[in-house]
Amino acid sequence: MFRAAVAGVLGFILIFIESMIVMKLKGYATIEFGGITPFINVWAMNFFFVFAILTQLTNWYANKEKLEEDNSY
Repeated sequence: MFRAAVAGVLGFILIFIESMIVMKLKGYATIEFGGITPFINVWAMNFFFVFAILTQLTNWYANKEKLEEDNSY
Protein backbone atom coordinates (compact mmCIF):
# COMPACT_ATOMS: atom_id res chain seq x y z
CA MET A 1 0.00 0.00 0.00
CA PHE A 2 2.86 2.33 0.84
CA ARG A 3 4.50 1.64 -2.53
CA ALA A 4 1.28 2.51 -4.35
CA ALA A 5 0.94 5.81 -2.50
CA VAL A 6 4.56 6.76 -3.12
CA ALA A 7 4.30 5.69 -6.77
CA GLY A 8 1.17 7.81 -7.21
CA VAL A 9 2.84 10.93 -5.85
CA LEU A 10 6.15 10.39 -7.63
CA GLY A 11 4.35 9.56 -10.87
CA PHE A 12 2.57 12.90 -10.65
CA ILE A 13 5.84 14.73 -9.92
CA LEU A 14 7.49 12.99 -12.87
CA ILE A 15 4.88 14.52 -15.20
CA PHE A 16 6.13 17.97 -14.31
CA ILE A 17 9.80 17.00 -14.56
CA GLU A 18 9.19 15.46 -17.99
CA SER A 19 7.23 18.53 -19.05
CA MET A 20 10.07 20.84 -18.00
CA ILE A 21 12.58 18.76 -19.96
CA VAL A 22 10.41 18.87 -23.09
CA MET A 23 9.82 22.61 -22.74
CA LYS A 24 13.56 23.29 -22.43
CA LEU A 25 14.51 21.02 -25.33
CA LYS A 26 11.80 22.26 -27.70
CA GLY A 27 11.78 25.88 -26.57
CA TYR A 28 8.10 25.82 -25.59
CA ALA A 29 6.56 28.09 -22.98
CA THR A 30 3.69 25.71 -22.12
CA ILE A 31 2.60 22.16 -22.80
CA GLU A 32 -0.93 21.14 -23.75
CA PHE A 33 -1.69 17.55 -22.78
CA GLY A 34 -4.85 17.50 -24.88
CA GLY A 35 -7.31 16.94 -22.06
CA ILE A 36 -7.65 14.92 -18.90
CA THR A 37 -7.45 11.52 -20.61
CA PRO A 38 -3.93 11.94 -22.06
CA PHE A 39 -2.81 13.45 -18.75
CA ILE A 40 -4.14 10.42 -16.85
CA ASN A 41 -2.45 8.10 -19.37
CA VAL A 42 0.93 9.77 -18.79
CA TRP A 43 0.40 9.64 -15.03
CA ALA A 44 -0.53 5.94 -15.20
CA MET A 45 2.60 5.18 -17.22
CA ASN A 46 4.74 7.01 -14.66
CA PHE A 47 2.87 5.32 -11.78
CA PHE A 48 3.64 1.82 -13.05
CA PHE A 49 7.23 2.80 -13.86
CA VAL A 50 7.84 4.06 -10.30
CA PHE A 51 5.90 1.15 -8.77
CA ALA A 52 8.09 -1.35 -10.64
CA ILE A 53 11.25 0.42 -9.49
CA LEU A 54 10.05 0.51 -5.87
CA THR A 55 9.11 -3.18 -6.03
CA GLN A 56 12.56 -4.07 -7.30
CA LEU A 57 14.23 -1.92 -4.62
CA THR A 58 12.10 -3.56 -1.93
CA ASN A 59 13.08 -7.04 -3.14
CA TRP A 60 16.73 -6.04 -3.38
CA TYR A 61 16.74 -4.64 0.15
CA ALA A 62 15.03 -7.75 1.58
CA ASN A 63 17.51 -10.05 -0.17
CA LYS A 64 20.44 -7.90 0.90
CA GLU A 65 19.37 -8.12 4.53
CA LYS A 66 18.92 -11.89 4.21
CA LEU A 67 22.40 -12.30 2.71
CA GLU A 68 23.97 -10.26 5.49
CA GLU A 69 22.25 -12.44 8.11
CA ASP A 70 23.38 -15.65 6.39
CA ASN A 71 26.98 -14.48 6.21
CA SER A 72 29.03 -17.05 8.14
CA TYR A 73 32.42 -15.36 8.01
